[in-house]
Amino acid sequence: MTSTTGPFHEGDRVQLTDPKGRMHTIVLEPGKSYHTHRGALEHDDLIGRPEGSVISSAGGTQYLALRPLLSDYVLSMPRGAQVIYPKDAAQIVAMGDIFPGAKVLEAGVGSGALTCSLLRAVGEHGELHSYELRDDFAAIARKNVESFLGGPQKAWNLHIGDVAGNTETGFDRIVLDMLTPWEALDMVERSIVPGGVFVGYVATTPQLSELVEALRERGGWTEPRAWESLVRDWHAEGLAVRPDHRMIAHTAFLVSARKLAPGVMAPPRRRKPSKGAEAYALKRAAQAALAAASEAEAAAVVESAAHESAAHESAAHEGAAPKGVAPEGAGDAAPDAAPEGD
Repeated sequence: MTSTTGPFHEGDRVQLTDPKGRMHTIVLEPGKSYHTHRGALEHDDLIGRPEGSVISSAGGTQYLALRPLLSDYVLSMPRGAQVIYPKDAAQIVAMGDIFPGAKVLEAGVGSGALTCSLLRAVGEHGELHSYELRDDFAAIARKNVESFLGGPQKAWNLHIGDVAGNTETGFDRIVLDMLTPWEALDMVERSIVPGGVFVGYVATTPQLSELVEALRERGGWTEPRAWESLVRDWHAEGLAVRPDHRMIAHTAFLVSARKLAPGVMAPPRRRKPSKGAEAYALKRAAQAALAAASEAEAAAVVESAAHESAAHESAAHEGAAPKGVAPEGAGDAAPDAAPEGD
């Protein structure tokens, strides 16, 4: 079990930062050494020291020792799928209002980055149900979560399978990190409590559009809110204060809405006419027409095949003689010809 505060103990995860700002993470074991190109660091030199200590390698290089933050850990932990970045996890926890004791459903566990944040937010009296389609991703996520949080979490229920098959109800919050979250909205509506918050995490603008419009069309939800977060560090050294050259820009879009009471529809939102809305309506109409044409074509093919089969069957019946009756002309055999020369 790892400790989260106080002096370093055996089994603790420690982040070592060198003079250039490079970070190296180790797990403390008595008698072990961490070897760098500037000499070895003894684990025993860290065990028992307070967090925030500075130790020196055999070559004389100094390293700052701290326990890694969750934001540090999720960017360096083993990955199966792409992780949800700390900036997005923070938005989900804050804007999704994940509170201690909440019952939360999560789909698309990936490598377990968001799971760590959700478990911390719901606390030991909360409940988190996580769904992951791939068992190899689920295994990586379980290992990452238990490694950072110090073992199995009683609040966590990890399911391997499609979240659409979820039968649990009474969820306060539902978070979907899926390719097509709008296809799971039937399950969401069955599972979430009135007033509950739904959050969708999608990567592209077409996904964003589909999810927002699906929530609007179904009714029973507040007006969906869509946004993204951009994080930019700043360089500050004396009077040289400027934006950093790099930033964490687009990673995903977030969509949130709240569930209304059964049978209640939100008053229609008054909007100015929009060419985008008109284009979307035309697109949906074209898709519906294409689907109807495809169904009609399929029905016509089935009907044609049925008629053809019936025609073949009828022809077969007409060409076969009834049982016990000789075929027409069978009794009109020609008389035997007289022998030649008679």
